[in-house]
Amino acid sequence: MTDDFAPPPFAGFSPAAFSFFRGLAENQSKAWFEANREVYENQVRAPMASLVVDVAARLGTRGLHFAGDPKRAIFRLNRDVRFSNDKSPYKTNAGAAMTRDGGKMSPGVLYIHVGAEDCFTAAGFYRPEPPALQAMREMIVRDFAGWKRATKNLDLSRDDALAKPPKGFLAENAEIAEALKLKSWVVRRPLAMQDMRGPGLVDVITEFAVAAGPLLKFGWSALEKRKVS
Repeated sequence: MTDDFAPPPFAGFSPAAFSFFRGLAENQSKAWFEANREVYENQVRAPMASLVVDVAARLGTRGLHFAGDPKRAIFRLNRDVRFSNDKSPYKTNAGAAMTRDGGKMSPGVLYIHVGAEDCFTAAGFYRPEPPALQAMREMIVRDFAGWKRATKNLDLSRDDALAKPPKGFLAENAEIAEALKLKSWVVRRPLAMQDMRGPGLVDVITEFAVAAGPLLKFGWSALEKRKVS
């Protein structure tokens, strides 16, 4: 896919995309990848580019504005093995991170994950830097009613939550205390294989992101009030 490639409308990921990742998991070598590069480019990267563009366009009509630049959103397949005991050179999944300005590390992300065995989408703020997390927690204390509205019907991950409320925060009740323990504000939705293989995946991800929109907007508001990036 060239830099000036204009992706066609998303039509789904073919079975070849998932076969590619199964093969890559068993053949972590440059020779195997180069022999199958065309499959990766045509069956994985190209449809992922189409998906990013189409989801961004659809969300724009729903009041959530994400940059839709595939060149910036899609992660490289090569792994960074410098500080890892696992020296496998390639990831066995494709990922794309969509943010308001297109930078993968910008706060407030919509993430899409495509693998042979695990496909999902996620949204929110994953392990924000301490100044950002401080501002977000202050917003919870200042506007807990707004936080409850933003997270209504959302099942936030508590995988990395603190055991106790952070120092410096006095929680008025148990609900606020539980919210302040969060180190990430993230919601996740698994993606069924039947959705992955057709254009309806755009609708599935769009509706998920819209449902997570109040959480994203609450976090963005907290950061903008403190001018934290």
